[in-house]
Order: sequence, then C-alpha cells, then structure tokens
Amino acid sequence: MAHTFLMESGQWTLEGSWIERNGVPITVKGKTLVSWNRTDWFSMVTKLVFPGGDREEIILQYRGHLNSDERQYTFVLQHSELGRVEGEGWIAPQSIVQRYWVLGDERQRRTGFDTLHRVDDNRYYQSSGIMSGHYLTNTMEATLERQGE
Repeated sequence: MAHTFLMESGQWTLEGSWIERNGVPITVKGKTLVSWNRTDWFSMVTKLVFPGGDREEIILQYRGHLNSDERQYTFVLQHSELGRVEGEGWIAPQSIVQRYWVLGDERQRRTGFDTLHRVDDNRYYQSSGIMSGHYLTNTMEATLERQGE
C-alpha cells in the first residue's frame, strides 16, 4: 500500500484540535503543499490558522531528502515559532512517523513528533506534539484530506 501524503506532490487541507498545556482544545485549520523537484528531494509548506482565536498562525517550511531505500528521510524545517529545526522520518506500511529537534535550544530542549496514519488514498489522521524537556507543551490531532482529486 503506497502512501500519497508526502510521497507524492499535492495539496492537503487540515482540520482538527490544538491543545496547549493546561488549556482547552481549540480549532485548528490549515493547508499543506508538497512538491518534489527531483526524485529524492521534497519541499513541504504548512500553514496552520486558529479561527476565532487570538493565537498567531504557524508556518512550517520543510526541505527533505528521501533515502535510497525509500523508508527513511531527513529534513530541515523553518518553524515560525521554534526557529530552525532538523528531523528524521520513517515510512511504515500504514503510517509516516517523524521526530524533530530545535537547533541551538540547549536551555529548553524542545523536540516534537508527528504520526500520520493512512486512512485511505485521500485521507490521513495526524497526531503530533511538541515537548520542552520531558514535558508535553502542546498536542494536535487532525484529519488531512487531499485536494484536487
């Protein structure tokens, strides 16, 4: 079963909930654009917005390299809140799992993770979180749907 998210160029919409430490869930919406400029390099841009809230939008700009075995990849990320980030991802039969760490962040030691579970060719379920040291600072759960199909 081949993945369509990340592994193919495309546009995806996102809708779900964002939860910050000691906070209530708030609605999050967004859009992700994935493009491949060579066989093993990808770019991905995600914009998250929080309708009706006072939270600033979040922009994530990825550039990644898929290893020749097509099961693992590495990436760099410019995150509008965290700054410069590096990470790795694994492509499993039913999910894509990635973890990342903020560069130059020895004091807070912020890291994060994302799991994207394939529901079908046009839909994924995402669960993610950001940690500071040993503590979760926020989580997000959302559904991603492919557009234009």
